[in-house]
Amino acid sequence: MKSFVWLAALLSLSLFAQPASALDDAKARQVMANAVDGYVRPAYKDFREKAAALVSETGKFCAAPSDDGLKSAQARFAETVASWGRIEFLREGPVMQQNRLERILFYPDRKSTGLKQVQALLAKPDETVTDAAKLKDRSVAIQGLGAFEFLFFGTDPEVIVSERDPFRCRYGLAIAGNVEIIAGELQAAWDAPDGVAKDWKNPSADNPIYRDSKEQVSALIGVAVHGVEMVRDQRIKHFYKGRDSKASPKLAVYWRSGLTMTALAANADGLTKFWNATKITLIMDKDMGSLADSAGFDLHAAANALGRMEQPTAARLKDDEYLGKLDFIEFNLKDAMTRIDNDVGGAVGLGAGFSFADGD
Repeated sequence: MKSFVWLAALLSLSLFAQPASALDDAKARQVMANAVDGYVRPAYKDFREKAAALVSETGKFCAAPSDDGLKSAQARFAETVASWGRIEFLREGPVMQQNRLERILFYPDRKSTGLKQVQALLAKPDETVTDAAKLKDRSVAIQGLGAFEFLFFGTDPEVIVSERDPFRCRYGLAIAGNVEIIAGELQAAWDAPDGVAKDWKNPSADNPIYRDSKEQVSALIGVAVHGVEMVRDQRIKHFYKGRDSKASPKLAVYWRSGLTMTALAANADGLTKFWNATKITLIMDKDMGSLADSAGFDLHAAANALGRMEQPTAARLKDDEYLGKLDFIEFNLKDAMTRIDNDVGGAVGLGAGFSFADGD
């Protein structure tokens, strides 16, 4: 048995010792096209549709408040959170312009800026925030999913149903409208014939973002690595830093609505589908394709585990079985990040010293 382990290790070392083949430009373009048309554009389309449904259901509820109407609006919010979670990892292109990323979801909010500003608006209503078209000019902390969550799941959400606080509903409807506007801008930008999708697929000397296939593939791997880092460092570690550290369940994203694990599972699921959609093995030697497959397996395992997890609470974050599941997820995410950054990055010829990870 011991000799078999050594043989496997030597075979593995020999694979990494082989120089990677030069990038095939045509295949690199196909990989980028797979990412754009196979995942990014459909994901933004879905986000637009879910945001529109949230506007519709919130509008119906505000027109005739009821317990059932509130549940329907909350259900559409959960769908919007999941849809955004599946494309939230992509931090390139139009979403990084005009503060769109922060306007959709201002998180982490370490100083509770959003909470304080929303509470101030409820205490002293300002009708200008009930206009979706004008909300973009206000603080990013009061115009996205986090603010909507507080209005419909936070302190005293029942006052919406009782119609004792119609401002709260009008403000929530404006937030939903603002998110739909941003989602529409993102969908249009990625669908534009001469827009960012064209730049992703066609590197050239006058391309504003990618001059050649190496820059394309490097950016693609960077998107995946930073996406996994986001889930680990900005989501999970924000409320669970390890067994010897203080747990903070109320720092978890969407803790008021109980949608933390819905969002995290969507994050990991989106990364899995994005990674698989690229078919990056097209630009890898056949005997190294398993490196990319292994990363996909790790991401899928993390997504599946997150999808079965219950909402983190103070009690659960002291439970060995619950923490064991979080540790399993963290291990798989870290392993996926290492495989993508080091193994796949090296296999596609990005060279020694290349790394997107933060090195922890």
